Amino acid sequence: MTAAEPAGGLPAGLIEDTRLVDALSERYMAYAMSTIMSRSLPDVRDGLKPVHRRLLYAMQQLKLDPNSGFKKCARVVGDVIGKFHPHGDVSVYEALVRLAQIFAARYPLVEGQGNFGSVDGDGAAAMRYTESRLTETASVMLAGLEDNGVDFRPTYDNEDQEPVVLPGLFPNLLANGAAGIAVGMATNIPPHNAVELYRAARLLIDRPDATTAELVALLPGPDFPTGGQLVEDQATVVEAYETGRGSFRLRARWHVERLKGGAWQIIVTEIPYQLQKSRLIEQIAAEMEKRKLPLLADVRDESTTDIRLVLEPRSRSTDPEVLMETLFRQTALENRFSLNMNVLGADGVPAVMSLKQVLQAWLVHVHDVLVRRSEHRLEAVRKRLEILDGFLLVYLNLDEVIRIIREEDEPKPAMQKTFGLTELQAEYVLNMRLRSLRRLEEEALRKERAALGREEDGLVRLLGSDKRRWKRVSDDLAAFEKRFAALPGGERLTQITEAPKEIDTSAALEVDREPLTVLLSREGWIRAVKGHGLEAASHRFKEGDGPAFAVECQSTERLCLMGSGGRAFTLKAADLPRGRGFGQPVRTLADLPVEETVVSLFGLQEDGKWILTSRQGRGFQVTAANLGAEKRTGRQIFNLKPGDALLSCLPAAGTHVLCLGENKKALIFPSEQIPEMTRGAGVAFQKLGESALREVRTLTFEEGLQWREGQRLRPARDLEPLLGRRGAAGRMAPQWMLRK
Repeated sequence: MTAAEPAGGLPAGLIEDTRLVDALSERYMAYAMSTIMSRSLPDVRDGLKPVHRRLLYAMQQLKLDPNSGFKKCARVVGDVIGKFHPHGDVSVYEALVRLAQIFAARYPLVEGQGNFGSVDGDGAAAMRYTESRLTETASVMLAGLEDNGVDFRPTYDNEDQEPVVLPGLFPNLLANGAAGIAVGMATNIPPHNAVELYRAARLLIDRPDATTAELVALLPGPDFPTGGQLVEDQATVVEAYETGRGSFRLRARWHVERLKGGAWQIIVTEIPYQLQKSRLIEQIAAEMEKRKLPLLADVRDESTTDIRLVLEPRSRSTDPEVLMETLFRQTALENRFSLNMNVLGADGVPAVMSLKQVLQAWLVHVHDVLVRRSEHRLEAVRKRLEILDGFLLVYLNLDEVIRIIREEDEPKPAMQKTFGLTELQAEYVLNMRLRSLRRLEEEALRKERAALGREEDGLVRLLGSDKRRWKRVSDDLAAFEKRFAALPGGERLTQITEAPKEIDTSAALEVDREPLTVLLSREGWIRAVKGHGLEAASHRFKEGDGPAFAVECQSTERLCLMGSGGRAFTLKAADLPRGRGFGQPVRTLADLPVEETVVSLFGLQEDGKWILTSRQGRGFQVTAANLGAEKRTGRQIFNLKPGDALLSCLPAAGTHVLCLGENKKALIFPSEQIPEMTRGAGVAFQKLGESALREVRTLTFEEGLQWREGQRLRPARDLEPLLGRRGAAGRMAPQWMLRK
C-alpha cells in the first residue's frame, strides 16, 4: 500500500461512475425517510415530533418545572439546538411558541410569560424577551424518565443522551392533536378532551373488542381550544374515526343580543379552530363590499381577552338564523377540519390508524412503561434490601465488626469471610457513619426493611400477572381522569350539536329585478351593464381586447359559461361587477383552466335545452337542470376524448341540425335523432375521418336557412341534397356555404 492510498486500499480522490437516476433515487429516498421519521410525523406513543420532545427534555434538564421560576426562551432554544436539535433557532422557537399558545394547544405543555402571539394572527415577541417553563401536563408526560421507563439514544454529536419517546400517562397525540407535511404524506389530527380520552382508553382495557361507535359514545368528537360548535352527524364522525380519514364541520358559536326598541345584533363569542380573527373580519368586509351579504349592515370587533364580534343586521325584521346561514355559506365562520391520522408506529413505520388503533398503541406503550418502571423499582428495592440485611447483621455483631475494622489490614474481605456478607454489603458497612450505630437507627432500619419487603412482594405479584398490570394501568388512568377533570378548562369546550337542517335563504336574498347586459371580452373580462338593446362594441375594453359575448338577462337570473374542456360554470348575474371599469377576469369567478377558452355564455332558462358538439363531431342534448353548478369548480358535462374540445353550445331550436366539416362536407339531420343526456361522451353527429368539425347550426328545415348575414335565404329545396341520417359522412357543401 502506497502513501497515496488510504487504509481501505482505494486511491485518493476516487470517482465512482453511477447512473444519475440511481444516485438521485438513493439520495431522495434518504431525504424522504429523514423527513418522515425525524421531522414531520408524530410518534403514536407520545404524540410528539422530535423537536417538541427535545424541547420538553431540555427544559426538564434546565429544571424548569411548574413550581420553579421562568427562564428566557433564548436559553431554552440555545440548549435545544446546541445539544439535541441541530437546526435553525427560528423553527425551534416557533415550535416552543406553539406549545405555549392557549388558542393552539388544547393542553399547553409550556407556560409562557410575555407575548406569545394572539388569535388575531399576531406573532410572538422575540425569544430574547419571552420566558417559559413546563406545565403540569408536561410534567405528567416526562414522569418516568428517571425510572428507566423508555430507551435513550445518543444525541447527534454523541456527547449526550436523549429519550427516544416520552413515558408519561398523557394521551398527547389525540389530546393536543398534530399537523405536519412530509414527503408524499401528511398528518392532521384535531385536539380532543383528555377526560373523554381516558374514559375511552379504560373502555378498551375492559373490552378490547369495543367498536368505534362505542368509543365515539364516550369520545363524541374533537374538542378545540377555541371552542365552537361541531355540527356533524354521528355516522360521519364514526366513519372518520373508523378509517382514520375524514373531516369535521365546525361552526362559530353565537347568540342574539337584544337592544332597545326591538333592535338586535348577533354576538360571535367563539370562532373555528386555527382561524385568524383579523382575517375573518377582512373576509366578511370583502364579501359585504361584493354585495354577497345583503342582510348584513356592519361588522365590528369588540374583543378584549375574550372574542366578541358584533354583526348588525340591515333590517330588524331579518331572521337571525337566516342571517347566520348566509354568513356560514359565504365566510369562514363555518369550515371543515380534515382528519388524517397518519402517524409513526412503535416500529417507526408510518401508517394511517383508526381511533381504536391509536388508543391501543398508546395503551401498549403505557403498559410497557409500567413494566420497565416496575422492574427498575424492583431492582432498586432488592439492592436496598441487600444493604439493609447487611446493616442488621452488623448490629448483631457490632463489637466484632469494630475489632475487624481496627485490627485487620484488609477489613472488607475479613468481614465477608466472617459474617458471610456480599461485596456490596461489606462496602456499605465500611462506609457507615458512627452516628448510625445508635439503637434508634437499628429500629428505623427494621421498619424500612419490613416496608421494602412488602413492596417487593407487591412488585413481584404485579410483574407476574398481566391482569394485575392492566388493572394498575386502568386505576392510574382513572386517577388522571379525575385530575384533568378538576383542572380549569377540563370540561368540553367544543359543543356537539346535530347536523343543522337546511335553511332556505332564497326569499331573504332576493335582489331587485332589473334588466342587465352581460359583456364578456375576448381576453376573458366580464361585467354587467344596466339595460337592454346596447351595442357591445360601443363600450370600453382594454387595448387589444373587444367583445366576445353579450347576453341580455335580468339581475335575478343565472348564466351558464361553457368552457372548451366540456365543463359548465354557473354565474349569478347579481354577483357580476358593474360600473364603468373593465370588470374582472372571469377566471376569478369560475375555475376555468388557463389552457381552455369560453365556448358560450347564455342565460339558464328552466325549461331550456342545449346541443353540445365537439370538434371530433360528437354531441348530445342537455337540459338546464343538468347545466347548473353551485361550486366555482363547475360541473363536467362533456367527457371529451384526448385531443378533442368543445366546439359549440347551441339552443335546441328548430327541427334539424347542420354540420359542416373541415373536409368541406356538410350534413343535415333531424334534431330528434340527438339523444338527451345528463353527461357523457355523446354520439357521432357526422363521420369525419381524420378531419374535424368546422361549424354547427340549428334550423327549421321548412323555413330555409340564411347562412351568413347579408346572404339571401336558402329555401328547403337548396338544402335537400344535404339531408341524411345522423352519423353519415355528408356531401360536398355548396359554394355559398364555403365562402368566407
